[in-house]
Amino acid sequence: MLERVVICWGVTEMSQPSSSWVPLDKVRRRRRLASPLFRALSPPTPRLGSSMASILSPAPGNVGVLRSIDDKVCVGLRPLAPRTCVDVRRGSKARPFSIVRVSNDQDVSVKSSGLSIEECEAAAVAGNFPDPPPLYKPQGPAGTPVVNPLSLTRRPRRNRKSPQLRAAFQETTLSPSNFVYPLFIHEGEEDVPIGAMPGCFRLGWRHGLIEEVYKARDVGVYSFVLFPKIPDALKSQAGDEAFNDNGLIPRTIRLLKDKYPEIVIYTDVALDPYSSDGHDGIVREDGVIMNDETVYQLCKQAVSQARAGADVVSPSDMMDGRVGAIREALDAEGFHDVSIMSYTAKYASSFYGPFREALDSNPRFGDKKTYQMNPANYREALVEVGADEAEGADILLVKPGLPYLDVIRLLRDNSALPIAAYQASYAGFNEINRSRSLLVAGVHKACGDMEEQVPECRGDEGSASTVHMVGGVSVSGEYSMIKAGAVLKMIDEEKVMLESLLCLKRAGADIILTYFARQAATVLAGMKGK
Repeated sequence: MLERVVICWGVTEMSQPSSSWVPLDKVRRRRRLASPLFRALSPPTPRLGSSMASILSPAPGNVGVLRSIDDKVCVGLRPLAPRTCVDVRRGSKARPFSIVRVSNDQDVSVKSSGLSIEECEAAAVAGNFPDPPPLYKPQGPAGTPVVNPLSLTRRPRRNRKSPQLRAAFQETTLSPSNFVYPLFIHEGEEDVPIGAMPGCFRLGWRHGLIEEVYKARDVGVYSFVLFPKIPDALKSQAGDEAFNDNGLIPRTIRLLKDKYPEIVIYTDVALDPYSSDGHDGIVREDGVIMNDETVYQLCKQAVSQARAGADVVSPSDMMDGRVGAIREALDAEGFHDVSIMSYTAKYASSFYGPFREALDSNPRFGDKKTYQMNPANYREALVEVGADEAEGADILLVKPGLPYLDVIRLLRDNSALPIAAYQASYAGFNEINRSRSLLVAGVHKACGDMEEQVPECRGDEGSASTVHMVGGVSVSGEYSMIKAGAVLKMIDEEKVMLESLLCLKRAGADIILTYFARQAATVLAGMKGK
């Protein structure tokens, strides 16, 4: 007989009230799941002081629904005698715990014939088989035409006829290990909401950031990319704050590596957060972005980040030759193991508006079209791929992601290097107001009289915290179309979120930089909530 044993225990300090057992499907994600099945989704050891933990073995079995232990509402479970466990910490109270055995025993109504194995075999040889269950063939509804079956050699629907077959033949799967979680940080201690990005914050680097990383680790996300909001007083035209070893990013890297040494830290290598001009490079007096001088600064920035403990540096500036120069600079300082994720195909897209708001790095003048790629170009990405590979890039990235699935596939088919995709936030109000997309017009029409029921529909142009509905225009883009559609009850946020990530993976991305990282990993872990 195959059995599963579920062991549940609780530890309560004297200052805490003893709580009753709760359904396992509502146990918070901070509870450590220590079996091999879930080891990738949580830290390897449970923490003392948590109010409950559970250990699940992955052995097969038929399990009923566990709703409560205290009130004896258990389906398919046999509670054993309660034991007592004592917390080893000083001043703790002993409290009972229960061991519940869950087996695959089921009540079956099959009547036994009482025959031995030999007698059953003899009956089979003689052709005396037991009566089979009656054959049932589902019928079509009334009025269904009677036709001869089509003469088809292949019927692809055969491999889709059950959830088990669909799962067996699924070609693309998502895992929390595929996600890189972008986090915005600032010098303050309070977390500040980013108006244009629902659910995203500028995190205090010493407090909010630590808590967010802790929550992400709990659901299996171990990779993070950091973006700083730099005070205006530290910005300059040359962006020298970018390679300050005591700057915001190096300090944050050291703190995170001290708290969570197992995580992977990606960093952004570009001057725009540090530039008083808001561009990725040094701006000449005639408005031209200086390439080689910028690369010199970027090399110093990458080395500073590596010195602080960064695992992967990510030049997003799109300057020519920067990958090779950074590789040479890192190697010269002994950082041979620090990887380079190059923004190989970064397009001059309108999807970046809120991202620049988060960093307070909008260009003071002009645009970035002289160094970022033209959204109309496809083959040009191959030129960037060839250069980055030759210069020593370890990972190739496409940004934005979802509108550029064809470019992701192009890189996948033409390079053996890992491919990354950045699921961009969404376009700012001004960009969308100019485009007036048909989709948004449809949203406005669907919203109609919902303004009273859905307050988020009522925002004005100056309110960044709402879903704008001005002149038939709402916020749009990869991340926000999902968030806005969910607010308007037009889509299932969870399903659309996972489908959009799956599309990026199917197109060829090995890793995805996404603001949905923690939320998606929570769903993949089988847990609800944020």
